[in-house]
Amino acid sequence: MAGMIQAAALLPAAATATQSVQHTPLAVAQHAEGPLLADAVAALPVSTERREGYQRTSFRHWVDADRDGCNTRAEVLIDEALTMPQVGADCRLLGGSWYSYYDDQTVGDAALLDVDHLVPLAEAWDSGAYDWSAAQRRDYANDLTEPWHLVAVTARSNRSKADQDPSTWQPPHEPARCRYAAEWTAIKTRWHLSIDLAEQQALTALADACPEQRLSTTDDQR
Repeated sequence: MAGMIQAAALLPAAATATQSVQHTPLAVAQHAEGPLLADAVAALPVSTERREGYQRTSFRHWVDADRDGCNTRAEVLIDEALTMPQVGADCRLLGGSWYSYYDDQTVGDAALLDVDHLVPLAEAWDSGAYDWSAAQRRDYANDLTEPWHLVAVTARSNRSKADQDPSTWQPPHEPARCRYAAEWTAIKTRWHLSIDLAEQQALTALADACPEQRLSTTDDQR
């Protein structure tokens, strides 16, 4: 799958029927064509990972940053929906449908979905987030400005991925791997995270297999 990252279409929450929660549509940063994947991978710093001290609770999530009654997980599900769910009391989602690009599955029940940190929290910690403030880690865990940072996927695919990087896990749907590599690299670039040698080799191989793949960049650079 060559070419620029295709971000999920963001549908306004106004399309939701019979809402009990006043959901505010996300203000997603504008994005444009960025560098070739191969060039972006080559520009990432290479360093040994550091897992010492990691706790998932070091990354506070899911928060309701805009206080509209829907936390980050629900915001992603609403804004990635192919068919808009009803948003009920306490931001409970009823109905709707979603596309899980990791495994090429369409899902009609939000309970069967996980909202995945495409670059997992543990991987972010290993790659530099161990040195961040609590506020930076909270911002990373709940980042909604880039539509590829958090992604709704089947629970099965997310749990098979766990905290692995592309050297040990890639989407089982092979046509999705160029997109996945570009999104992974875009996140590492934006958040100034490093890669290890095995990760670099895997990303370089993916870039070689996807010679026309470009990253998307946003106007919200860190």
